[in-house]
Amino acid sequence: MSSIIKAAIAGAITAGMFMAGTATAADGNWLVRGRIVSMTNDNSNENNLLGAEVTASDKVLPDLDISYFFTENIALEVVLSIPQTHDIELGGTKIGEVTQLPPHFMLQYHFPMGAFKPYVGAGINYTRFWDVKLIVPGVDIERSSWGGSLQVGMDYELSKQWYLNADVKKTWIATDVKAGDTVVDTLHIDPWLIGVGVGYRF
Repeated sequence: MSSIIKAAIAGAITAGMFMAGTATAADGNWLVRGRIVSMTNDNSNENNLLGAEVTASDKVLPDLDISYFFTENIALEVVLSIPQTHDIELGGTKIGEVTQLPPHFMLQYHFPMGAFKPYVGAGINYTRFWDVKLIVPGVDIERSSWGGSLQVGMDYELSKQWYLNADVKKTWIATDVKAGDTVVDTLHIDPWLIGVGVGYRF
């Protein structure tokens, strides 16, 4: 995990501890969720000089998120996942693979409505690409991306501490495709992340 991500997580936890006095102690300040997520990529190309579209493959992946509630309504969520390897295609033909990790940092507003607890969120994601293996000589991709994220979801209270969760995020991720020092395409991966899972609040 990069030093930037470590610093962001540490800062979020520190801020949460500082504001702990305003959080809802009755329900618990922390909510940890595990999800199975379908990642469906938009794969649009910009300023493409290659003559064919570059795409990254869709995935189904697990993720883990940790939320801290500053108040009954406001929470900060850090969304983590394990590194995922995607096929990279040019005009429908596989030209290699790349591994990526896209943690998210989301500020959320929760609407207490009895057992149903819908929420909305907005934040940022940092995507790191590595282990790039492309068979086209001299072609590489930019190794990092910062982008915005929007979110809508719902927790359903099964008991005082256990929840069912459904969550949808739209995330903006882009990377330049380079031939030497020349940018020959910008791939906007821009995935939809649709997940279901369970949560535990304490």
